[in-house]
Amino acid sequence: MLKSSIGKSSNKVKNTIEKEAVRKFAEAISDPAPIYSDEFTGANSRYKTAIAPPTFPVTFDAGIIPDLHLPAKGLIHGEQIYHYNRPLYVGEDVYCWMEVKDYFEKSGNFGDMGFLVLTKFGEDESGALLFTEERTVIISEAAQKEMLP
Repeated sequence: MLKSSIGKSSNKVKNTIEKEAVRKFAEAISDPAPIYSDEFTGANSRYKTAIAPPTFPVTFDAGIIPDLHLPAKGLIHGEQIYHYNRPLYVGEDVYCWMEVKDYFEKSGNFGDMGFLVLTKFGEDESGALLFTEERTVIISEAAQKEMLP
């Protein structure tokens, strides 16, 4: 169903890692580590600044992949894996985009399911890769039917 989307990507979108957003995110995930919210702790760390929690990129805008139209209902979060080249610093700009890595279908106890594998990339201002996030979105059989022309 979505095989034609493999290899398509979005345009880069600038995201700024804001101090208050990091504080709220760390609070929401119940991680009280001071490296996320305390400037003094950050300044005295090996990074010399506060950093964002490892799953913070889930909040980043990575643009829209042309011709990839997913339904509003029937999507299931399958898996998410992050790989970092270095931590994300509070206050820095991160340029993100997403690419369709794969799509396949399987039949199981809950009917026919689609598996959409997306990779999100994040770079710094110089173009150096900071992280990748691989996410699997499971598309239920009912949602697949809604996607048919």
